[in-house]
Parts: sequence; structure tokens; C-alpha cells
Amino acid sequence: MDVFSREKRSEVMRRVKGKDTNPEVSLRKKLFALGYRYRLNVKGLPGKPDIVFPKYNTVIFVHGCFWHGHHCKRGKRVPKTNVAYWTGKIARNKARDKENAAALKKLGWRVITLWECELKALDPATLPIKPA
Repeated sequence: MDVFSREKRSEVMRRVKGKDTNPEVSLRKKLFALGYRYRLNVKGLPGKPDIVFPKYNTVIFVHGCFWHGHHCKRGKRVPKTNVAYWTGKIARNKARDKENAAALKKLGWRVITLWECELKALDPATLPIKPA
């Protein structure tokens, strides 16, 4: 049984953002401070990457650990209610992520996937954005 009423759960889920999340904004500020310029959520690319560097043919996806099934503590957490729905949803998200990354690579893009749990310790200067 859910701790929220059906209406309250619906309200909570409506607040879940698909772009401009705190981890994304934090990373973007650090990248901008390093002198990188980028585009956001480019609709013409598979998966609408969160951050796109057209000059370097590089894209970054910032994945939430729970929503994309990361192997960390938060990503492994299984909801107590509606388990079948959530396990299926996360599995579909993972499959879609894999397809989008493959499609981008086929188009010649370098794909970087960053996880929410990794961003605090990440030094953006170490990201392989520019060609080697």
C-alpha cells in the first residue's frame, strides 16, 4: 500500500523533472566555468542528450540512479509498491538508453554517461570532451 493517496502520488510524480535537474545544473555550471559552451536537450539527436558539444561531437547524459537502474545503492533500491510496474519501467529505460547511445555512436558522436551518485566527486576537467 502506498503512503500517499492516489491524487497525492500523482502530484508527486508530476514534479519529477526530465530536464534541468539539480545534478545537471551543477555539472553545467562547472563545465561553463571551464570554458565549455554547449547546447541543451537537442531534440534532433537520439535520446535528446542533456548536454551537447557540437564542436567536439560529444554528448553527455546525466542519469538519475533510480530511474536508469544504476548499480549503486540508490539505483538498486526496489519500490515497495507496484514492483512489477517499476521493474519493467526501469528495464525499458535501460534498454532505451542503450539504443540511444548506439544510435549516437553510429552517427559519429562520443557518448558520455554520468550517474547522479558520481557527480559530487567528479572533476569535469577530466571528462573526455575534446578529441584526443
